[in-house]
Amino acid sequence: MKAIATSILFGFFAVMSPAVADDKAPTKDIVDTAVAAGSFKTLAAALGAAGLVDTMKGDGPFTVFAPTDKAFAKLPKGTVETLLKPENKDKLVAILTYHVVSGKVMSKTAVTLDKATALSKKDIALAVKGQSLTLNGSAKVIKADIECSNGVIHVIDTVILPPSK
Repeated sequence: MKAIATSILFGFFAVMSPAVADDKAPTKDIVDTAVAAGSFKTLAAALGAAGLVDTMKGDGPFTVFAPTDKAFAKLPKGTVETLLKPENKDKLVAILTYHVVSGKVMSKTAVTLDKATALSKKDIALAVKGQSLTLNGSAKVIKADIECSNGVIHVIDTVILPPSK
């Protein structure tokens, strides 16, 4: 398992953000970092619609498993638009908070865990499959350890949905 974790970590660190690689302390919070990346427009819009921007700009620390715009595009047609409607705010909050863990969990630690408890109080199953860390058996971490002033972002390729019960 240690050899697998080491090779996974090597892959993660090979794609880390420049802010981490040059040892400078990150100055942007999670929201500003995601917005600046340009590939999280849907996530940013969802955080706004859910009223979670101030929370995610707060002290934290937080670990965010951030789905890209491509990840949101994998959802059935019309899902995002429906979730962004004011009457669906509670469901949107539940989905978004399911992508956030309290504390700063770097990939070196994440690959040793079998689960993480989201802010929504529901567990996310973590597993190493091949050279990737996966969430709930479907979402793959495609970029890890993007450090922010109030936590860390791990980019995922699929939106994870909280269990219904």
